[in-house]
Amino acid sequence: MTTGQPGQPGTPGQVGPRKLTPQEEARLAQMKQQFQQRKALSEKLGRIKKRIGVYSGKGGVGKTTVAVNLAVTLAQEGGNVGLFDCDIDCPNVTRVLRVSEGPTHENEVFYPPQAFGVKVMSMAFFQSNEEEAIIWRGPMIHNAINQFLQNTEWGDLDWLVCDLPPGTSDAPLTVMQTLNLDGFVIVATPQELAVLDAKRSINMVKKMKLNVLGVVENFSGDLFGSGAGEDLAAETGVPFLGRVAMRREYVNANKPPVLVLDAIADEYQEITKNLRRVIGVG
Repeated sequence: MTTGQPGQPGTPGQVGPRKLTPQEEARLAQMKQQFQQRKALSEKLGRIKKRIGVYSGKGGVGKTTVAVNLAVTLAQEGGNVGLFDCDIDCPNVTRVLRVSEGPTHENEVFYPPQAFGVKVMSMAFFQSNEEEAIIWRGPMIHNAINQFLQNTEWGDLDWLVCDLPPGTSDAPLTVMQTLNLDGFVIVATPQELAVLDAKRSINMVKKMKLNVLGVVENFSGDLFGSGAGEDLAAETGVPFLGRVAMRREYVNANKPPVLVLDAIADEYQEITKNLRRVIGVG
């Protein structure tokens, strides 16, 4: 009775490997496709020198504003910079940058538009009405983020600044696991609850065995106080990158405030100087 060649699975009367079932063939095809996607994404991201996540466990701390002004400052300093709005539910980067023209596309590849020297990609480009709520469950958000990553042609970048969604659940987790970020800039404000949520963000990043590049204190000044961000950095053992004061120039600005007021530009130049030192870039 023939049971197959030595070292090969078989059934009586069968010579050679067992034929795969349709389910197994489908699973194998899916694994090959995922491998090719990861390979293509790795090659694409390999053209980006540094990938920075701007993150906070709490919404409303000015994370998007920090991400936009950080990206514009890096561009003003001579870098080739991209800004990826990873907040699928509530994308706001295009509003802060006052970008209305969406990406061009060819053969399912998106070429991001540029504003103030920064290439921009956001879910907001694909909303017919920016006031609509995007009500998606985790898997749909996961797929959207992956599609943006795979289909966007950033070209050669010195920096990709990623504005992450708030919280510690599926959406930021997807970005953390997919983008292979060099580290995270944590945004906090002086209020007690914002500091607590920022601390949760730091602990999440550390649990993922990723780098916390430092803390930025936003909304600093007489109204909310000052110094909580620096205290948080000292308590958690991460660098303090700088603080950003609350100013009227942030209200209804027609362009990023770093381009409006020298004092704001100075604050962000201090942040980028400290960021470069922490990440080891001249």
